[in-house]
Amino acid sequence: MAKLEMLFPRQEIDMAVKRLAEEISRDFRDKTPIVLGVLKGSFIFLADLVRRLEFPLEIDFITLSSYKNGVSSCGEVKMAGSFNRDIKGRHIIVVEDIVDTGLTLHYLLECLRSGSPASVKLCALLEKPSRRKKAVDIDYLGFTVPDSFIVGYGMDCAERYRNLPDISCLNQEDCP
Repeated sequence: MAKLEMLFPRQEIDMAVKRLAEEISRDFRDKTPIVLGVLKGSFIFLADLVRRLEFPLEIDFITLSSYKNGVSSCGEVKMAGSFNRDIKGRHIIVVEDIVDTGLTLHYLLECLRSGSPASVKLCALLEKPSRRKKAVDIDYLGFTVPDSFIVGYGMDCAERYRNLPDISCLNQEDCP
């Protein structure tokens, strides 16, 4: 059985999601943005977040990956499918579970900006600045985490542990 070290219990996560929703609601109260969830890791965070947003919005998803073996970034971003929505003049809020190397988010943000949106903002539940390879500005941030493998609350290790309600560190040797 894998040994997990809890970083953030569900109550602390809930308080962070509430704070982020209040900040985003203040900034987008008079707009109708597209909230773009980066799959698969953001799905739980995005669901909890959008239920607390106090303005009209549209939701969409995109699947990006730079983790070839489930535990380390290969540095090459892959997009499954494509984002075919016209975003010219629209406000976009990208919702991500964790900003690690920044490679995936940098790629996505550049792609979005090329579509001439009114604005692009990034909301990340977690950031791991010790691993950053590409600069990424996070507009709304939940927590900063250590250089450990993070699982739970939608985040996985080889597709496992997403269903855990808390955010924990996992010893990489315990990842299948």
